Amino acid sequence: MAFSVSAAYGLLFLVAGGLLYVVWRVMKRNQESYIQDNAPAIAGSDELGGQAKDKSQFDEPNEDALDEMADVLASAAEAQGIEYEED
Repeated sequence: MAFSVSAAYGLLFLVAGGLLYVVWRVMKRNQESYIQDNAPAIAGSDELGGQAKDKSQFDEPNEDALDEMADVLASAAEAQGIEYEED
């Protein structure tokens, strides 16, 4: 009787140790995955897919782009307390 209780305790101790080991391994794997997924982005390390269909469209800006840039410059100057004059 005493031997079977001791054997049961030993078996339960081994099972508990094995489960703690498995939980520890899963925790470490999740930590490494989290660190890798949330690492800061380094310029040039990412790969951008695709290309512009018509690269010449970026050679000369159109009127809409120029007007939008003027608005951005005006609002930035206003935020800094500078008067922006358009030419």
